[in-house]
Amino acid sequence: MNTQTHAPATLRLGLTGGIGSGKSSVANLLIRRGAALVDADAIARSVTAAHGSAMPAIAKTFGADFVTPEGALDRDRMRAHVFDDALAKKRLEGIIHPLVALETKRQAQTAFKAGHRTVVFDVPLLVESGHWRTQVDRVLVVDCLVETQIQRVMARNDLSREGVKKIIASQATREQRLATADWVIYNDALSFEALDQLVSALPIQPL
Repeated sequence: MNTQTHAPATLRLGLTGGIGSGKSSVANLLIRRGAALVDADAIARSVTAAHGSAMPAIAKTFGADFVTPEGALDRDRMRAHVFDDALAKKRLEGIIHPLVALETKRQAQTAFKAGHRTVVFDVPLLVESGHWRTQVDRVLVVDCLVETQIQRVMARNDLSREGVKKIIASQATREQRLATADWVIYNDALSFEALDQLVSALPIQPL
């Protein structure tokens, strides 16, 4: 684990890692130590849930076929639509990302006002988004071998090897994530206790 740089007294910590890296486990350990969590994925899901704030613009831009009878985003249909259409993906992100940014800012401000000294921004696609790096003080990358990712995701999600490999291929590479990192936790073949020790060793002020 790289812990060469020290964190400021109050910390906006960007947390990222590839699918199956153990990022969620690290987030939970940070929460146990007193950090507040802002989950960008959860916020994105909320704005595209039934009657979420993104849904009127999505319906107007993409049409009613992309809205479920309950008023939520038809995720499977949209995923297939934007997979090979860069313009459609950009349009979707143009709707969702500003709403997510507003809510993450609100949640972070609330957490700091409540006395939290560290706010963890859990952002799976931190590297891919391009803008998150400038919005956090430090980036913590949870890293592991690609084969470890494959085995973990196959076990927990009942996906085929090829299915998991496609997901991994759609994300930033290990090298790209590591290039953005201030701190790295290498989570390969670690016990939960060992992972907890690495999280505790991060150079963060008492939470």
